[in-house]
Amino acid sequence: MTIALDSAAQDLLFREAHTANTFTDEPVSDEQVQAIYDLIKLAPTAFNQSPLRIVLVRSAEARERLVSHMADGNQAKTRTAPLVAILAADNEFHEELPALLPHFPQAKELFFSERPVREQAALVNATLQAGYFILGIRAAGLAAGPMTGFDFAGVQKEFLDDDHTPLMVINIGKPGEDAFYPRSPRLSYDQAVTTV
Repeated sequence: MTIALDSAAQDLLFREAHTANTFTDEPVSDEQVQAIYDLIKLAPTAFNQSPLRIVLVRSAEARERLVSHMADGNQAKTRTAPLVAILAADNEFHEELPALLPHFPQAKELFFSERPVREQAALVNATLQAGYFILGIRAAGLAAGPMTGFDFAGVQKEFLDDDHTPLMVINIGKPGEDAFYPRSPRLSYDQAVTTV
């Protein structure tokens, strides 16, 4: 069985892809981010709920506010990355469902009228979209440095609201000097896959 993507695309998206820890100072434009989003927004989520929300941290003042909430080992790279994005799950995603799911507008009330159900759905599907976003960054020829080492409550209070749950922070840009650590081992197929 072969993969439909050519070898270069497989390398770009998966085989040669690593978390970046340093970046050049080449800027990441709004146009680049929009192209990434316009690609990844087409990937599937349950009920097309699309709960991922992205906050782009561009100003120096906002950057320092974010850095103050990052774990010590993530502060320097967050301070110097060309662009930083906060990815969050919108727990009120259901308000957009009539437009996103026009053939089934009753899904909003039928399945997502209760907040705990929405929070679970938003967490699962926004995390799925976060994976798509990382692949989109790689597809654009950029490197991603996703991190979960930060004060989640602090980032939520500083940049979001009670209806949005932070998922991760991603540094974005062209990889810099010594950007990548050696690849860590992965589980084999037999370790990860069970047939029943």
